[in-house]
Amino acid sequence: MSFPALHIDTVGSQGQDIVLLHGWGVNNQVFSPLKNALHQYRVHYVDLPGFGLSPNINGGITQWAQALAEQLPPQAIWIGWSLGGLIASQVAIDYPDSVAALVTIASSPCFMARESFLAHEKDHSTPSWSGIQPDVLAQFSSQLDRNLSRSVERFLAIQAMGSDNPKSEIQQIKSLVLSKPLPTQQGLSQGLDMLAQVDLRATITQIQQPWLRIWGRLDSLVPRKIISLLPSSNNIEDVLLHKASHAPFISHPDAFLDHLLPWLTKYR
Repeated sequence: MSFPALHIDTVGSQGQDIVLLHGWGVNNQVFSPLKNALHQYRVHYVDLPGFGLSPNINGGITQWAQALAEQLPPQAIWIGWSLGGLIASQVAIDYPDSVAALVTIASSPCFMARESFLAHEKDHSTPSWSGIQPDVLAQFSSQLDRNLSRSVERFLAIQAMGSDNPKSEIQQIKSLVLSKPLPTQQGLSQGLDMLAQVDLRATITQIQQPWLRIWGRLDSLVPRKIISLLPSSNNIEDVLLHKASHAPFISHPDAFLDHLLPWLTKYR
């Protein structure tokens, strides 16, 4: 299966390859604050399908993961924020040779709140899974037809909930991403479907690469209580930023980089 070429801004000509995947509703400009800190690496800033300057790609997370794996260098460090972390995890599972190490930021293997730990389980004594309430995502989905830009703005507002300075955080994200066209309706709809339907909890145990998981304690979209329900092993390191919400690299860049950069140097 052939895919249209995605828009990828590559910065740097030497050093370890790093792939950055953004979240829902935005584009690769959201990572602009990290560019100086990552100057020692060859960084690939990706616009996901239908976002920024990238064309649409039909299908779901499986097709997106395949397109990304085919168009990016092998043995890269993949860093994914929110929805981007879900997609990077799928790449690590399906194309392990593409991913030398994985970093997920404020991300979850299952964004939707669930009654039980695994979708097929009926035992209600199993801990419930915290996440986005189904009616919230359904509301966003129904609004896409009516007011695309308003839907994106509302989602950005939810991402900043719990932040010390939510208005400033929302404005910073908006100012970064508005330099590019709004996402396509198809891209937004596909991304929402992934947030609502994809559940990687049963398969993330296949991820054997070094894996850094960065969380915001005040995150309202990815509650910190899921950390204790996720698998832990020698290849996984968890970092909880106590004052951050869903976009720690924007709200608390120094604390974020204090953890990310030393971890990256192990694989440079």
